[in-house]
Parts: sequence; structure tokens; C-alpha cells
Amino acid sequence: MFRTSVGTRLYVSVLAVFMVFAAAFIIFQHSREREYKINSLNARLQDYNSRMIETLQYIGDHSEKTLDRYVKNHHMHGLRVTLIARDGRVVYDNINKNYGKLQNHRNRAEVREAFSDGSGFDFSRLSSTMNQNYFYSATYVPGLDLVLRSALPYDDGLDEILKTDQHYLWFTLVAMLILVFILYRFVSRLGDNIMKLRLFASRADHNESLDTEDLVGFPNDELGEIAERIIKIYKRLQRTKEEQNVLKRQLTQNIAHELKTPVASIQGYLETVLENPNINEATKQQFLERCYAQSQRLASLLHDISTLNRLDDAPNMMDFETVDINTMVANIVKDTTLQMSERGMTFNNRLPQGVVVRGNQSLLYSVFRNLTDNAIAYAGEGTTITLSASQKDDFWSFTFSDNGVGVPYEHLPRLFERFYRVDKGRSRKMGGTGLGLAIVKNSVLLHGGTIAVGNNITGGLRFDFTLRK
Repeated sequence: MFRTSVGTRLYVSVLAVFMVFAAAFIIFQHSREREYKINSLNARLQDYNSRMIETLQYIGDHSEKTLDRYVKNHHMHGLRVTLIARDGRVVYDNINKNYGKLQNHRNRAEVREAFSDGSGFDFSRLSSTMNQNYFYSATYVPGLDLVLRSALPYDDGLDEILKTDQHYLWFTLVAMLILVFILYRFVSRLGDNIMKLRLFASRADHNESLDTEDLVGFPNDELGEIAERIIKIYKRLQRTKEEQNVLKRQLTQNIAHELKTPVASIQGYLETVLENPNINEATKQQFLERCYAQSQRLASLLHDISTLNRLDDAPNMMDFETVDINTMVANIVKDTTLQMSERGMTFNNRLPQGVVVRGNQSLLYSVFRNLTDNAIAYAGEGTTITLSASQKDDFWSFTFSDNGVGVPYEHLPRLFERFYRVDKGRSRKMGGTGLGLAIVKNSVLLHGGTIAVGNNITGGLRFDFTLRK
């Protein structure tokens, strides 16, 4: 089924509206011009009537001879002058002197109007006496109770006088041609944009390539800019989607790899116990303890994966409340005292009083606990962990650092990546899941903050991050 394009419908609609407007303008202007010419001619004849009445009243004589002489002396080509009494009788006519045979003029439009309003005119009426069309203009003469009527024959001369000026027709035609050209250019650009967007939508729907010549070179206007932006946004979303798919595949592979190690360990220990029923109790107890340790690592790994999934998929569903950071850090220090004492480490808590933020209790606990566990695991024996904070506008700025071995520079940009380890073998032995710092970063970002990592000048690792009050 054939369908006209949006551009064509717009073009036809606007053009039709303008043509209606142009036709209305022409009719109005023609009527206005003609009315102006008629009023001008009537004013001219009225002026003639007024001067003739003033002259006759001045000399005090309105005999036929005097009237003829005045008309002759004030000649106008084809002019007919008539005096009409109130009863409609013609008492003077400069052309037809047979007054007895002239029809009664009482019902003539201009005569009735003159007796009623003082003046009147009638345009292009056929004279029964002269058998010719005339333009009549009548003026009432109060002192004589008569109507003085002057008339001009409607011939070529009068037609030329009343002819309307045609310049506005040319003006309308030129304006219409200009509009047609401008509208065509606009609709052509609009049509190009729509056709390319339509092609883009079709290819996007069929998962076809968008990197073709058909989808470049939009017109240099607002519509072209919008069309280009739509395509760029779609391409960016496609690239983002592809990148996310790659990351998901990598994450799935990493998860499978990380889960494989503890599962294989548990399976190996249990197989050994089951296949050797006479194994001594000490060895059996040792294997079971290792199985339990691996199951704890497996549980920690699943917990961290679940936390990251919640941060990725449903960040808006996290419950926020007022969290006392001082109390939270004090509890973490208390819970890790034994681990730190085994490594000869100390925790230097320099937090000022009243560090309170609004956030998710569980995620904020993960931030400080993971940073602490990371320092205990990798900073080295005999080191000191230092935590300080200061206020800045609507944020608390925290610095979490240690004076340990630090991290080689080339590894710093990737510390927050999931499952990234500087020393993979040592990390697994320490029981880490490889997700702790990824949870830290995502939790800080969820709370509207920022985080950065670097090495201290004097040695050790340093985390600088902010949390909204």
C-alpha cells in the first residue's frame, strides 16, 4: 500500500494553507482597492456637487439657464447633472430637457439616500433614459429641498479610473514562489533525516551493521544534529552492551575458576577420607579441618558475589539509615585484634568524634572491614594501620593507610578489578576472595563518594575516599 511520507504531507499541508491565505489576501485586497477607488470617485463628484451648490446659493439664482452655464463652464467629459424634487420629479437635467417624459426618480437608491442622509451614491446602474450605465453621486440641497445628482458614464475612461492596482498580485506571486522554494528546502532536509532514521531503525531492528555511508552526512541543522545524536547514542549503547557481555563472560569464567579451587580441595580431602576407612583420627581430623576452611572460603566467595550483584542490579533498593562510623570502626578493631596481634600490627584510629553518615549499614561495614582485612593480609608483620577523617562541605574525607610493603606501581590501576590479585598464590593462601576491594569501590560510589589508591611516599598503601554526610 502506497503511503506518502511525512515530509510530503507537511509540504502539501503548509502549501495548501498558504494558498488559501494568498487567495483570501487577493480577494480582500481587490475588494479593498475597488472600494477605495469607488469612494475616491464618489468624493470627487460630491466635491463637484458641493461647489455647484455653493455657487448657486451665492448668486441666488438656480434657473435652468444659470445651471446650464455653470455645467458648461465646469465641464467634465460625459458628466450628467440632474436636480430632483422630493416627490421624484426631475426639475433639471443638462442632457435630457424633456422633463415630462423622464421617469420619476423617487425610488433611485442614491436619491433616497441623499434625502435621508444628505448624500448617497450608486455604482454602475443602467440609466433608463440614456440606456447606459452610470456612476451616480447625489447631494441634498437643504435650502431648495432638492437633490443635486451628478453622474459619469461607465465607459473605458471610468473603468480605467476604477481599475484596481495589480501590483499586489505580483507581490503575492513572488512571495508564494519564495515560500515554495524555502519550504521545499526545509522538507527536503526533513525528508533526508527521516529516511536515514527510518533506515537506521530498520537496520537496528534486524541487527544489521550501522557503519555504512547511508547513515552519514546528515544535513547541517538542528534536525540533522538530533538524528546524528540518536544514532551515536544507539551505537554507544550497543558498544556498552557488548562490553558488558564481555565483562559478564569474564566474570563468569573467573567465578567458575575461583569456585573450582575450594570445591576441588573439599572433594579431594573427602575422597581421601572415604577411600581410606582405616586412616588415623589425627589425619582425618586434619582433613576435615581443611575441608571446613575451604567451605568457609567458599561461603565468603558466594557472599561477596551476592553483594556485588546487589550493587550492580538493585542499588536503589538498598536501605539507607544514619550510621555511626566511630562505633563501626571500633567494633572492627575489636573483632580483628587477635589477627593483628598475631602479626604484631597496630591500628591507629584517628577518627574525630561525631563521624556520622547516611548510608547502608552493611555496605559501609564492608568498606572498612575489607580495607582492614586487606591491610592485615598484605601490609606485613609489625606494621601500623592508620585511619583518619576530615570534613569538607557535605562530605567526610577518609584516609586509610598502612606503612607496609605497598603495591608495585603497575598493579595500582587494577586493584579494584574483580578477582584481580597482585600475588595470586599468596592471596589464595591468605583466604581472600579477590572481591573485597571491588566491593569497597562500588559501595563508596553507591554512597555518592569517590575513591583513589596509591602508595605512600614513606612506604605502604593508601586509600583516599569520601562519603556523603
